Amino acid sequence: MSPDPLAPLDLAFWNIESAEHPMHLGALGVFEAGPATAGAHAADLLAARAPAVPGLRMRIKDTWQPPLALRRPYAFGGATREPDPRFDPLDHVRLHAPATDFHARAGRLMQRPLERDRPPWEAHVLPGVDGGTFAVLFKFHHALADGLRALTLAAGVLDPMDLPAPRPRPERPPRGRVPDVRALPDRLRDALADAGRALDIGAAAALSTLDVRSSPALTAESSGTRRIAGVAVDLDDVHHVRKTTGGTVNDVLIAVVAGALRRWLDERGDGSEGVAPRALIPVSKRRPRTAHPQGNRLSGYLMRLPVGDPDPLSRLGTVRAAMDRNKDAGPGRGAGAVALLADHVPALGHRIGGPLVSGAARLWFDILVTSVPLPSLGLRLGGHPLTEVYPLAPLARGHSLAVAVSTYRGQVHFGLVADGKAVPDLDRLALAVTEEVETLLTACRP
Repeated sequence: MSPDPLAPLDLAFWNIESAEHPMHLGALGVFEAGPATAGAHAADLLAARAPAVPGLRMRIKDTWQPPLALRRPYAFGGATREPDPRFDPLDHVRLHAPATDFHARAGRLMQRPLERDRPPWEAHVLPGVDGGTFAVLFKFHHALADGLRALTLAAGVLDPMDLPAPRPRPERPPRGRVPDVRALPDRLRDALADAGRALDIGAAAALSTLDVRSSPALTAESSGTRRIAGVAVDLDDVHHVRKTTGGTVNDVLIAVVAGALRRWLDERGDGSEGVAPRALIPVSKRRPRTAHPQGNRLSGYLMRLPVGDPDPLSRLGTVRAAMDRNKDAGPGRGAGAVALLADHVPALGHRIGGPLVSGAARLWFDILVTSVPLPSLGLRLGGHPLTEVYPLAPLARGHSLAVAVSTYRGQVHFGLVADGKAVPDLDRLALAVTEEVETLLTACRP
């Protein structure tokens, strides 16, 4: 297998990483266990199956002289994805001592960067102290996989199953010309300015009485530590709210995050009045049968979360209206689409500008709220059913909190990742998610 150049966005993720800000995403899956040896058996299965998954054998190698077929000025200073001749699954699959709290253990593991000189992924098996469950924490560098790709790689080491073929989505017609790399600084400035005006205008009706601001909890100095919490809510409850108020399931879930932040900020004494943090909502632009299907193809929507609004249905209405505007404009426009500009930056530019881009993320948005799709069919490992799965997003430099959401087997799982020192009370925010769903249900009753 010949070396494959990293797609521009993959290269950006590879270069913005630092020891204090690792750029890996993850998922914490909880499985039912039978015998006490279930965790050890799961670790053996993962190690035995990993070599058969080609994507798990691929390392990322920095290159200054690309292969002959790739010798383009644009590729100078880039990186390639290539098979690791020294691949050993035991370097990636680890069996740990029994854990009393899967999320607490996973938080400590998530703050450790992946080894960059071998395929950048890990699977940590955590037996439960009660013997009735075990958990597996998967970690994938964002340069290796986005959420969809990570799901495919993880599925490769789980028990075989027949998944329905994905439906190809109709491609949106291209808008305008491809940006000229020489005009990027001006175009980026204009895009950010336009999006800023759109955010202010679009949120004006709902936020006109608020002094829009972020929150100290979301702007605290990064410590490099990680804390994780997870909460599951009933999907039927979310559908009930959606059917009553209109919009989409995603609208409801974003509104739940806004309401939970409001409760949490008030309880911790920060106050929610006037708070409307900028949320980045990633949008996958992956298309079937592309030249580099393993590469990140992401854009995003940017919106202000109406945290300062005391009315839960009004918050939901504001979210729905903002998402409708974003969808009408399309994922290729606005400040949320800044990631698309990575395609037009030379590889050397990513290498040199990585630290600057990482630091600029704080100026772009305050919190990440992302959705990771999962198959509706039940997943298993060694015959043990997967009962819970919490997606875990990377935490960019200057950010204290990220929220990822997945729907699986009639439940909606919220995975919360936070800076351990900036957000020591993350469990309280997880509880606020459950409380906010109940509040919306009550508000929807006649």
